[in-house]
Formats: sequence, C-alpha cells, structure tokens
Amino acid sequence: MNFQLFQLHPDVASGVAAAGFVTPTPIQKEAIPAITSGKDIMGIAQTGTGKTAAFVLPILHRLMQGPRGRLRALIIAPTRELAEQTHEAIRTLGRRTGLRSATVYGGVAISPQMSALKRGVDIVVACPGRLLDHINRRSVDLSRLEVLVIDEADQMFDMGFFPDIRRILNHLPRQRQTLLFSATMPSEIRRLAKEILERPVTVQIGMSAPVKTVSHALYPVPSHLKTALLMKILPAAGNGSVLVFTRTKHRAKRLGEQLVRAGYRATALQGNLSQGKRQAAMDGFRNGRFKVLVATDIAARGIDVSRVTHVINYDVPATPDAYIHRIGRTGRAEHTGDAFTFVTDSDMIMVYAIDRVIGSRVERRTLADFNYGTPASRNPGTRSVPRRAPASGRAPARPSRFHR
Repeated sequence: MNFQLFQLHPDVASGVAAAGFVTPTPIQKEAIPAITSGKDIMGIAQTGTGKTAAFVLPILHRLMQGPRGRLRALIIAPTRELAEQTHEAIRTLGRRTGLRSATVYGGVAISPQMSALKRGVDIVVACPGRLLDHINRRSVDLSRLEVLVIDEADQMFDMGFFPDIRRILNHLPRQRQTLLFSATMPSEIRRLAKEILERPVTVQIGMSAPVKTVSHALYPVPSHLKTALLMKILPAAGNGSVLVFTRTKHRAKRLGEQLVRAGYRATALQGNLSQGKRQAAMDGFRNGRFKVLVATDIAARGIDVSRVTHVINYDVPATPDAYIHRIGRTGRAEHTGDAFTFVTDSDMIMVYAIDRVIGSRVERRTLADFNYGTPASRNPGTRSVPRRAPASGRAPARPSRFHR
C-alpha cells in the first residue's frame, strides 16, 4: 500500500512525496481514511508510530477546500517541543498547499503570536495555558473551527492540563470533528473521550505495550553506584544517541554536569531552563552535537529524535505507562533500540510491573568488571567510581534479590 490510495489533494500528495514518505504506517493506514471521511477518532498508539502525519495529512486535505486565512483547525499539544514538531510537520507536508500554521505556547513573548493570529492562519498548534491566555485576550477566533486534535492526551492528564482542556472546549463550536490521540488509555482519558467524541472510530495500534523494536534489560545496582555504572555502560553505545531519564530536575542537572566533566558530549533538559536553553539542548541532541541528553519525564515530553539508540532509566519510572513513554523514544521508525533500567532493592514493585508490561521476565544484567561492592562515599558531594575486580579473579559483590 502507498499514499496514493488515500487520494489526497494533489498539493498535499506532492508534499508527501517531497518528504520521502512511501509506505504508510499501520495507524496512518487506519486513521487517514476515517479522518478524511469526517469521522471522530479515538487513536491509541505509542510514540514513534507516525500518528502526527496520520492527522496532519487529512487536515491539510480538508483545508484545501474552503476559505483561507481563518482558523479552521486547532491541535492541542502538552509541550512546546511537541507543538513545534507538529508545526514543522505541517510546514513540511503542506509546503505546496499555501496553508498557514502558527504555534502558541508559553515561555516566549506573546506579542509575535498575537501578530501572527491577527494576520490570519488556517491551523494553530497550541499548548493549553497560553491558548487560554489568547482566548481571554480575545486575540484568537475559534468560532469557525472545524477540526480539533488533542494529541498525547495521557501526557496532558499527567501534567494536570485537563481543567484547561475543559475550559478551552467551552469556547469551541459544538459542530466539529474531534480527534483524540493517546499512547495509553487510563479511565480519565476514556471519560474525556466519551464526553467529546461523537460515534468515534477507534484506531488502536499496540495498546499499552512497548514497541517490538526495543530490547530491554534491568541493571541491579546500589543507588550510590548508579553514576559509576552509567559511565561504564555509555561507551558501549558507540556513536549512538543516548537519552537518560532521572526522577528530578536537580538530578538531571547534576548528572549532565558530571557527564560533561567526564568528557562526554552531554547536556541536560529540565524545567528550570529558559526556552532558549531548552531549544538549544533539543537542537543539539537532534543534530548530533550532544551524544547524551539527560532529562526528566516532564522535560522530555515531545522529544522526537528518530535515531535515539539507547534509553537509560537512571531512575525507575513511577508507573508502567511512564516506562512505555520513556522507552518509546528509541526503536522508532523501524529502527531498533535498547532500553536499560537501573534498579535498586527499593524498586522491586516497579521491577515486577515492568515484567508484566513486557509480558515476560526482563533480563537482569551485571557487568563482570564492575565492583558492585564499592562502599558509599562519606562525602555526599563525591560520587563513587567503579574499581576493577581484584587480581585473584573473584567476582565482585552483586545485588542478589533480583537474581532469585
């Protein structure tokens, strides 16, 4: 099957060809015909499955008919990074259409956004908080909206945006096409879908399961040796791009600094950064200037780098769904990837949960030349470093609870 079978408007089809798209992904095969026919969609798909194009292409096709320069499609995204990536997809796929898109999100000046909206746009990609600001200022006209997309709905819920989403919905026309996409389907998302979708078509691709192109391994390690173990593992990544997840923004910042001091081309992405520094970190990771990006879950929302070869969970995620989101950043676009998770004795509950979500017991790995018995430093500001095994050849001490 190829994209010609969707019978997209010629100017949209030429953008598809120019982007090098040949064979549609499973979600594109199922979603594009349903969206083009005007139906509401409940799309359940992991990151990296091609869902952005699955809704962008039918929207472009629809907007080729009708008036120009007024807001007819609204895409709501949880983060500014994802908003920019969606905006870029619209520009790339719609390069021959003449349709205009604008992004609306916080952390930057509002005046340029107001000017763009005043000049007239066909599509807006927005984060909830700043969009509400524009609504309150009456700088955006939503009265003629035809299509609403809520992207990454579960992430939107995790980040506390549902009250904002509901307020936005009160300003939209009742007669519209609504598309809701989510990687997972907790009860809160199901309730929202029931409220806002009219006789939706459900498109489900790999519900609540990690992508099959990713291999998984758990690395039992004492907490104080995590950094030393990371330093030991990173060389095995070769020239690949490595995404490291931490639980807190303070730890992300500190670990990023430690990696730089150790000679790695690394940077950190965390909530305290300015928009300019966030964008520089993202761009540097995307273009290969940085090999390692250390990030928190919230800071990493919207990361879309197709060639991430390794995801390393320095700290275990809080939930199985969070694990799916994290490791979904590798093994994308038919590439393979590795997901490594550092686990301590206190992480046993999540270890069993990861086993369940994978569907089998995840491999536990230890390194023969890493000394797991190195004691914690008495100076909390100094990290422990691995020592090689003694000359006698005795194996270093290893955490045991995970190997029973």
